[in-house]
Amino acid sequence: MSTITTTTTATTTAPSPTGSSAVGASPRSGWRAPLATLARRRMALSARTPREILVPLMTPVLFAVIIAPALADTLGGTVGGIDYMTFVAVSTIGLLVPLSCLSAGLGVVVDRLGGAQRDMLAAPIPRPLIVAGNLVVAVFLSGLQLVALVGAAALRGAEFDVRGTGVGWFVAAALCFAVAMYGVAETLANRIPTQEEYIGVLPAVAIVPWFVAGSLFPIGALPVGLTAIAKVLPLTHVLALMRYGLVDPTGAGLHDIWGMDDPTAMAVLSLAVVVAFAVAFAAIAVRTFSRTAVR
Repeated sequence: MSTITTTTTATTTAPSPTGSSAVGASPRSGWRAPLATLARRRMALSARTPREILVPLMTPVLFAVIIAPALADTLGGTVGGIDYMTFVAVSTIGLLVPLSCLSAGLGVVVDRLGGAQRDMLAAPIPRPLIVAGNLVVAVFLSGLQLVALVGAAALRGAEFDVRGTGVGWFVAAALCFAVAMYGVAETLANRIPTQEEYIGVLPAVAIVPWFVAGSLFPIGALPVGLTAIAKVLPLTHVLALMRYGLVDPTGAGLHDIWGMDDPTAMAVLSLAVVVAFAVAFAAIAVRTFSRTAVR
């Protein structure tokens, strides 16, 4: 009698991933998980120690709590009805945000030269999300530093007029400016071949415009040619909006740019300039990254 042995092979089919468990599974939610992962990675690299958050604050805080009060005591008086110390304290934000965002761009150079960028490009995620993850962290860290700077200036004696709508103008200007400056940083980081060259470019991009944009005095005090240049600089509009929001309800800084009588209308125009700058450089950053990534 023969024995017949029958072997049955079972094939187990794993269920298809759905929802947020698969990248790209849902048009609405598929980008969130990779964006969060990329942002966490950049945060871990950019803010591993408190020093990496506090060091970029040193120069702006020096201006806000030491140099601005010293200038106010030396020069005295006000600028357009604003206490001079408060005037300069707001101006330091225009120094802090570019320095912070451009410093964040250095991490992109390191990723590109060190090979980490190739690993991210191999992942099944849209390339713009890599830029977006870096952007989220850069804007977040800039925001933390901005809050610390404003707090330090207030403790030192800066006089802020905090109103609901004013805070809205201030936050909108600061957010758009941070997005724009990180767009500049990402673009430069993907175009400049070495870390040394990137560091060499940083002062020219982050600091030089600050002296022309009405940071230490109204733009009307500049020679006519420089005044015209100042009016087209996004930083001039950012500082005028921030002062309008926190310390200058009459919009004297906005009037220096637009020459109109309605502060709200001028604020809308200046915010439109800053938004356009942010959108343009964010798009340029994504395009530059996508083009250089395939080389």
